[in-house]
Amino acid sequence: MRAIKKGILLLSLVMLISGFGYSQSAKFGHIDSNEILGLMPETDSLQNELKAYADYLDQQMNSMAMEYQTKVTEYQNNLPTMSDLIRQTKEKEITDLQGRIQAFQASADQDLAAKQAELFNPLIEKVRNAITEVAKENGYTYIFDVGTGALLFFENGDDILPLVKKKIGIL
Repeated sequence: MRAIKKGILLLSLVMLISGFGYSQSAKFGHIDSNEILGLMPETDSLQNELKAYADYLDQQMNSMAMEYQTKVTEYQNNLPTMSDLIRQTKEKEITDLQGRIQAFQASADQDLAAKQAELFNPLIEKVRNAITEVAKENGYTYIFDVGTGALLFFENGDDILPLVKKKIGIL
């Protein structure tokens, strides 16, 4: 039993020492990916393109909402004079239109997210590749992205933003 405890203690000590040695040689850096993306000249045109697409979807949604409001107003105004069959038909039309509007909204949200990914993924990949190259060229072990909020505290480490800007060609 003592031999097992000694073995575990020795193994733990070796792991602690090797881990300590590794952590002493680790080089940490940080970057704000939102800042670098905001500095890239392509970002403005991509944001404008995304906004134009969002505006188009909003126009479609507004058109459907106006149609819905017109049908509801017409239904309410003519309700006293409608037969049961016409009333049921109008109610079904309104309910169906409401369902189409909800489906369109869900689809529009997904389409907008897909469009954003389509537009910005190449730019994000360009930044990611530049970060990887800078990290390798400068011997970094870890690079933290402080722009995503994933890291709440950093005191030491190098801000590699200037190096990445240089790699991408942003002055």
